[in-house]
Amino acid sequence: MSQLSRRNLLGLAAATPLAALLPGAAEAAATRFTPEMPGSARKRIQELHLPNIPLVTHEGRTVHFYDDLVKDKVVTLNFFYAKCDEICPTVTANLVKVQKLLGDQVGKKIFMYSFTLKPQEDTVEVIRHYREQFGARPGWTFLTGKFEDIERLRKGIGFSYPDPAIDKDKTQHIGNVRYGNEPMMLWGACPGMAHAPFVAESVSWMIHPETNRIQKP
Repeated sequence: MSQLSRRNLLGLAAATPLAALLPGAAEAAATRFTPEMPGSARKRIQELHLPNIPLVTHEGRTVHFYDDLVKDKVVTLNFFYAKCDEICPTVTANLVKVQKLLGDQVGKKIFMYSFTLKPQEDTVEVIRHYREQFGARPGWTFLTGKFEDIERLRKGIGFSYPDPAIDKDKTQHIGNVRYGNEPMMLWGACPGMAHAPFVAESVSWMIHPETNRIQKP
């Protein structure tokens, strides 16, 4: 099996909502389930999966992941690194198509974020140039930060492999896109190389039902 096919299969296996139960755990969980108030459940998800780490945007602004980027928003999240010759440019180019399909909703109702996996190499200048190369529009922010913070974020939102050796190899990174409505605690994921209209439609489902249709730019 080719590395690309293997990566896609593993990526699809990882495409689960945040805080999803492991296979076989549902029955056991049901016996000890205690209902939580929405505010408490939302806080728990934030604590476990949405760390409020500091990051730096392609414009050089310091922001915090939860407070500034995700809280009260519908978002897309994915990872890349600038000197990637495999999955990164393909996913980024596909997300450019997705952004065009979503039109002026991006930056207003939907916010797109891409995080470098190699912050040691990908400075603000590097990620700004990468973004410009692909023609990303306003509403799509590229970010860098400290390596340990990026790793905490990557693992928190489910972009990791169970095998530590594979997980350490950034050339094997999962090319998925996670999308969600943070206040409603709705999260999902799909392959970043999936058909652009499918990705755009999946993301648009996260908007309030009466406005969840893709609007033409």
